[in-house]
This record gives sequence, structure tokens and C-alpha cells, in this order.
Amino acid sequence: MQLFHDLMRDEGFRERVYRCSAGKQTIGYGWNIDDQPISRLSAQMILADQIDNSTEELNRALPWWLHLPINAKLGLANMVFNLGLPRLLKFKKMLTALEAHDFDKAALEALDSRWAEQVGSRALRIADLFKSCNEDRIQ
Repeated sequence: MQLFHDLMRDEGFRERVYRCSAGKQTIGYGWNIDDQPISRLSAQMILADQIDNSTEELNRALPWWLHLPINAKLGLANMVFNLGLPRLLKFKKMLTALEAHDFDKAALEALDSRWAEQVGSRALRIADLFKSCNEDRIQ
């Protein structure tokens, strides 16, 4: 534990990539990303942190999202992760449909976008998540 704290102090934290004194791309606490590829575990830890950040953004911007069925939450969280909150908020018709629990319309609105063309099958999977919420209400 002492080494951990010593290295945090001595390396210093940088949240963005920078060039170290040896000219290597570095981030965080002296992680040389030119020579040390990311491990799957490290990538998963970063992903978990990014998911937390994305869902906190949704909590603040769209508090009604917490009352959506689980599949609608999964789709919306996937979109905010991919797009970022500012771009997600431009999906006004989709968001209005989700808030009204009109999941078929939300799916159509998600697919009627440049984003859907760019991400292809991801958009189809998210639209399917939205549409599946109708089935949950019927059962």
C-alpha cells in the first residue's frame, strides 16, 4: 500500500493523455500507453466507471428515466454511453416517447437518425429493447 501512495504522489495524476519526459503517451498515474497495452481487467474497471458516470448524467438530466422498464433503461443507458448526454438530448421525439411509455414510437425515432445509420446493428438492438417493453406490459 505504501508503494501505491508513493507512486500516486511521485507520478502525479493526469486525466488526459500527455507526453512524458521520454516522449511516450501517458495517462493517469504514469501509465505509458505506448508500451503497456491495457489489460482486460483495467478496461472493464474503466468501463464500469464510465457506466456510473453516464447513468449519473441521466439521473440529473432525465430523472423520469428511473421509472422506465429495465429494457428501456438499458437502451437509453447504452445510447448515452455511446453518444454522450448532449447528443442524446437532441433525440427529443424519442425521449418524449420514452417518457410517455410509447416504446414503439421511441424505437422508430431512435432508428430514424444518422446515429442509427452510423452504428447499424447496435441501433437495431436498442430499438428491440424499447419495443420489448410493450410485451412486458401485456404479460
